Amino acid sequence: MTPQQALAFVEKHGVVLQAARGPVPSLAEFVAGERIRGSWWGHPKGQEIFRLTEAVIDSGEVLVCKLIDGKVTYVHRRLWPALVRLSSRFKRADLARVWSEHTSSGAHVLKRVAYPKWVPPDVIRQAESLTEREAQAQLAILRDGPRGP
Repeated sequence: MTPQQALAFVEKHGVVLQAARGPVPSLAEFVAGERIRGSWWGHPKGQEIFRLTEAVIDSGEVLVCKLIDGKVTYVHRRLWPALVRLSSRFKRADLARVWSEHTSSGAHVLKRVAYPKWVPPDVIRQAESLTEREAQAQLAILRDGPRGP
């Protein structure tokens, strides 16, 4: 699988979990082509999953946050205006942009940019032009769950 295919999966679904199970699809299970039992790191495609999640994160087209049940969640840029429009319905901490950095000791440290500091001005303008109903329709997957692969 290519990074472009992984990013297209996120774009198609709009909101995707990195690896957890929930009301939206999982990128790790999409890459694996099957349900993953246990940690995706132990899956035969674990290295490919890692490579593709890094590509998606680095694309600039995806917000990485903890929107769904505190799990790593990818939100494609096309849905950022709807997310901003409905931001009052979410915990601000769940809308923070998050990423992990390696320290010199090899440990991972979670970094974050609080909402709304990460939101680009053009997304704020787009959010202001959306009605609440339009934004709800765009984020219906959070309410209704996934529809097909």
